[in-house]
Amino acid sequence: MARPDAVVPFRKVLIANRGEIALRIHRACREMGIATVVAHSTADGDAMAVRLADESVCIGPPPPRESYLNIPAILSAAAITGVDAIHPGIGFLAENARFAEMVEEHGFAFIGPEPEHIRIMGDKVAAREAMARLGLPIVPGSDGPVATVEEAAVVAEEIGYPVLVKAAAGGGGKGMKAAYHAAELASAFSLARSEAVSAFGDGSVYLEKYLDAPRHIEVQVLADCHGSVVHFGERDCSLQRRHQKVIEEAPSPALNAGQRDALGTLAADAVRRLGYRGVGTLEFLFQDGAFYFIEMNTRLQVEHPVTEMITGFDLVREQVRVATGEPLGYGQDAIRFNGHAIECRINAEDPRTFIPSPGQIDSYHAPGGLGVRVDSALYDGYRIPPYYDSLIAKVIVHGTSRADCLLRLKRSLEELVIEGVSTTLPLHVALICDDDIASGNYTIRWLENWLDRQE
Repeated sequence: MARPDAVVPFRKVLIANRGEIALRIHRACREMGIATVVAHSTADGDAMAVRLADESVCIGPPPPRESYLNIPAILSAAAITGVDAIHPGIGFLAENARFAEMVEEHGFAFIGPEPEHIRIMGDKVAAREAMARLGLPIVPGSDGPVATVEEAAVVAEEIGYPVLVKAAAGGGGKGMKAAYHAAELASAFSLARSEAVSAFGDGSVYLEKYLDAPRHIEVQVLADCHGSVVHFGERDCSLQRRHQKVIEEAPSPALNAGQRDALGTLAADAVRRLGYRGVGTLEFLFQDGAFYFIEMNTRLQVEHPVTEMITGFDLVREQVRVATGEPLGYGQDAIRFNGHAIECRINAEDPRTFIPSPGQIDSYHAPGGLGVRVDSALYDGYRIPPYYDSLIAKVIVHGTSRADCLLRLKRSLEELVIEGVSTTLPLHVALICDDDIASGNYTIRWLENWLDRQE
């Protein structure tokens, strides 16, 4: 709900999410003097965000479709508690354009972009086309969805193998299959479409050239509803398992100052011309000195803390401010980059098999000290429910240099105690001791290959 003519501060915000991100949003709101309401499932009745919020409303049973994806229940919770705005957090309804429309139709502000931009960027084909028109380089591929494997074969021959068959409505690695030569295309096409239907209810797929050793680089942007846009530099998210990010850092060890400035300016200019509002992240593949736009996330990112650590800006606070119609009040020259930051995502999973490990936390102790931040909703005795994403903590450290940062991260991970469930903590300890990680010499294929060598 853009309010360019009058800034009306929010008195109360409903947080339509769970876990550490719900707690993160609660903290930002409280520091702005804004009361919070947390909407939660029956499985999350004892969650830390629920305990700390000014009010809480149970919106349904554990299955997400009956609670965190239950739009009528969320809107009812907002109505009965008298909130001014709804923050969708990360995941669930955060990138659901229809939800954003319904929030505004019911008289609440949506703390996020305009629905039309969520809709455009939620369709990967439309996003590629839109950003190409705005001057961003894109990975060579089909002009739009491909309806048949025969059509896909024509495109594949034009751009050359290997190719990726990708879900148009996809994300998180779902509905994405590689074909290294023509004989594999039919299988990749069929599997990608099947996964796309199962995950997104939309079987549309398109083709992209498969880059063999790229880095995954993303740029954080923020725009107000008055046409001002800034970028907060880039994050390197190349350490991934099955297209899921494991470790993120900022700035990227793969870029020089010229590349960094050029990419940030390019991303901010595209977002300005798009007329975007709120926080957003433009994701690129980087290989052989060239950048290729792949998608835009129209929400807060899990890895936003690394950007906050090197810039000193509270991105959730800024997100809430611009949602009221308040202007940024600063330009790009106010964004200064200081040192280096790395984030480790700690999941409740077996560190070898990656099978989820829900259960009760018998003991929890977070690391501390200068330059250490832990975003987590854990506490002693908390029971991790089996119904949701397995992310339970993010350890983020800041140092004056990347080398200092790695030493601080190692010390912090050694201090972290999570007992009662299996976690990926041992994986992170092993990773940061690897020579390739220490040197910054890795690509998006590196972690999968490293894991294969450990078996």
